[in-house]
Amino acid sequence: MPNFDLQDLYAFLALSEHGSFRYAAEAICISQSALSRRIEKLETLLGVRLFDRTTRRVTLTQTGRTFAPRARHLLLEFEEAIEGIGDGIAHSSRLVTVACVPSAANYFMPQVISHFRMQFPEARIRVIDTSAGEVASAVQNRKADFGLSFLSSIDVGLVFTPLVDETYQAVCRRDDPRAQRTSLTWEEFFAGDYIWLDKSSGNRLLLDQALGKVTARRQPVCETLHVTAMLGMVDAGLGLAAAPAMAVPGYTHAVLTTLPLTNPTVKRQVGLIKKAGRELSPQAALLEAAITSYFLTRV
Repeated sequence: MPNFDLQDLYAFLALSEHGSFRYAAEAICISQSALSRRIEKLETLLGVRLFDRTTRRVTLTQTGRTFAPRARHLLLEFEEAIEGIGDGIAHSSRLVTVACVPSAANYFMPQVISHFRMQFPEARIRVIDTSAGEVASAVQNRKADFGLSFLSSIDVGLVFTPLVDETYQAVCRRDDPRAQRTSLTWEEFFAGDYIWLDKSSGNRLLLDQALGKVTARRQPVCETLHVTAMLGMVDAGLGLAAAPAMAVPGYTHAVLTTLPLTNPTVKRQVGLIKKAGRELSPQAALLEAAITSYFLTRV
């Protein structure tokens, strides 16, 4: 096994993220020459080139791109192992990692975490806000203790516990004439300017399946990967957007408002994702209970 130390891995990840010896060295508080020596040492020990270097930019090679997530996972496991050493370390200080879709991360997780830390001030929580597919992957690969996402498909080895069903709503500016309507059909939605989701989005997959018989009269003004970005486009006056209720709960925005989308009414089921057979740490179990309680009190 190559004889490198953890500092070599930290140097590698810093350079891969910053793409510059100067900025990477500043990020981990060492000199550029020391950083260069660590990278050269790691490449020599592994017997491969990890970076392509030019006068302007440093980029990962194909081998480097493959190695990066493995190095990051190794360091994460090491850090968590260190945190768990010693009987004197209270379970309340253990790091809990939750992977969740951006709508959850933006619109209700801050409230849950705030209330949770009032009860457990020493709690440390990492939120991975990412796509539905990546949420499942993070839980499957143990990068997250558990996940919060909507049900589209569940990988083998994962367990989905439903928490709430929510509908998709039209989001528009308050000064839009359609804001005075009580509802809007999907055909009416697609008849005007609208912002849509990229094909790689889990929400887009769900909507495409549900709206198979609805024909869009025109192409979207633009597409985004996440719902949160769509709302910014609506705010700028580019058109309507279709967003799950979680992303716009009881909307009190000064500029935006919502109305139901009908014919058909499209729903998604949101819930917790856990790895089958994996027992949560006491702190993770407490946070899971706090999230469940949040939804139960709003049913």
